[in-house]
Parts: sequence; structure tokens; C-alpha cells
Amino acid sequence: MKRQTSPWSHAGAQTIDMPLFADGVHLDTPELLACQELARALPDVRSQAQANMSGLRSSKIKGRGMEFAEVRQYQKGDDVRTIDWRVTARTGKTHTKLFVEERERPVILLLDLSHSLYFGSTLMLQAVQLCHLAATLGWRAANHGDRIGALIASEYEHLELKPKSRKAGMLTLISALTKAHAHQLTHFGQAPREPEHLLRACQRLARIAKPGSLIWILSDGAGFNDACLGPLLDLKRHCELGAFLISDPLRQGEIPLPANVNLPVRESGIERVLDRRSYDIWLAKQQAQTAQFSRLMSRLDINLNTVSAGMPLTQQLEKLR
Repeated sequence: MKRQTSPWSHAGAQTIDMPLFADGVHLDTPELLACQELARALPDVRSQAQANMSGLRSSKIKGRGMEFAEVRQYQKGDDVRTIDWRVTARTGKTHTKLFVEERERPVILLLDLSHSLYFGSTLMLQAVQLCHLAATLGWRAANHGDRIGALIASEYEHLELKPKSRKAGMLTLISALTKAHAHQLTHFGQAPREPEHLLRACQRLARIAKPGSLIWILSDGAGFNDACLGPLLDLKRHCELGAFLISDPLRQGEIPLPANVNLPVRESGIERVLDRRSYDIWLAKQQAQTAQFSRLMSRLDINLNTVSAGMPLTQQLEKLR
């Protein structure tokens, strides 16, 4: 396990433990498999299924299913195939078995791997933290018996992963994440092929997500705009949505800098050095993008949590509850 300090930390500052198997820049299978332990540390947040937005959750609806619920006296309209003959014989009155109805709920991750997330000032790239979070959410869904799918969006490609059950779904997701991340690192200096790729991803997901799906949006918010509102509203009508903003301490203005700073920044393939004035302008732009994404989620009534790339997920688990 490597230890990391911010280049702007003062002498004697506390070091931060890098996540297991991670180096903060590259991504490989072992570090995403290790996220399974993070998922196990999270509480069980299973919710009761609603009639029109249900998933693989135990609902209060009593019907035919796999899990036995109770026995009660037979009522007109009950399926005769569910009669409990032993209880009926013992009591002299007809009784029927009731079962907890199991409903399948796909969990779909909309993962933004745009070039803007290939930035990191303290511990790791925002894109790496996004992948760690995606794997953790996926493992939690797998532990609940849900099917896991994803739509990975970048300037160069859209990878659509159809929901698969448990381990199969997670292995597919991990493989796709490592390949997409490596591709973005390789093509980091190239101009984007599709600047409106996140709008296209929202439109595509609105067409393929089945009613009752749980959808997580993971992004730094930079590529989302008001044009995304329509497709996301379509999703919201028949799916449950949640969102995570992946932030960086430098982009949030959380790192104190000296007045005479000369800060080298590489962002979206462009390298430059920021003095205090240009840094303030740059920071205002970063914060404006974050605020725009936050307003968009608020208009959609989507709960938005912020996860920092400046510390490991083990220190931010309360944001995933």
C-alpha cells in the first residue's frame, strides 16, 4: 500500500493511505475487486418496492414467489395451488400459503469518463476515484442479488453493458472500466470526437433503462448542461435516480496556495502554468461547472453526494449510505 502527500502540504503533514493495489493513475482488476470489501462495510439499504418502480427487493405485496411469508385462511380469489393442505387438515378450515414477491431490479451506472476527470492534485485522478466508487456500488448491488449494468461515456466511445446477475455483471463491469480508463489515458492529448457525448449518453440510457431500474450517475459535472434535462426527466418518470459528484481538492478551492504561486496544470490535454490571478479565474470556472451540475440535479429532485478524489473511499463511506 503506497502513501501519498499533497504537493501543497506543509512539512509534517499527515500522509494518506492509497487504496489497496492502487497507484492513483492507472487502473487494474485487483483494486476494483478489492472494492468488494468496501461494499460489505456498507449498511443494508434495501427499500420496499413500489408498485410501479420495483426491483429485486422484498415487497409488501403477497403473491406467488420464492420466499415464504405466512399462512392465513383461504379467501375468495386465492389461487387454489397455494392451499396449505397440512394446516387445512389440522384446523379443519382451508388455509393458503402467502409468499413475499420477488421483483427484479436492474442497477445501471451512468459513468462519465470524460477527459475532465483525468485530473488529480492530491491522491488520485478523479477518474480513478469514479471507478472505485462504481465498483463499490456495483458490489453492493451484487450483494443484494441485483443485476448490474452500465453505460460508460467518453469523448471517443460509449460502452453499453446490459445488466447481468451478480458476479457475471461485476466481472464485465470491471473489465470494461479498466479498458476504458486505459484508452482514455492513451488518447488524453487528442481532441474530443464527440463533445456532446454526455447528452447522447442520457438520451441512450432513457431509451434502454427498464421501468423500475435504479440508476446512479457518476460524474464531475463538467459535461452536463441544460440539454440533458429532458432525457433525465424521461428516466425519472419510471426509474429511481441518484448521483455522485467526483471532486478534487484543488478544483474545490480547498488547498491554500501562496500569493506568488506558479501552478503547473495539465487538463484535457492542455498544459499551462497558473499564477494567482489565472488560478482564481480557473477556480471560478471549475466551481461554476460544479454549481451548474448541482442545480441540474436539484431541478430533477435527484439526491447528489460529493466524493473527493483527495481521500480514499474508506474515509467517505458515510456518503454512500
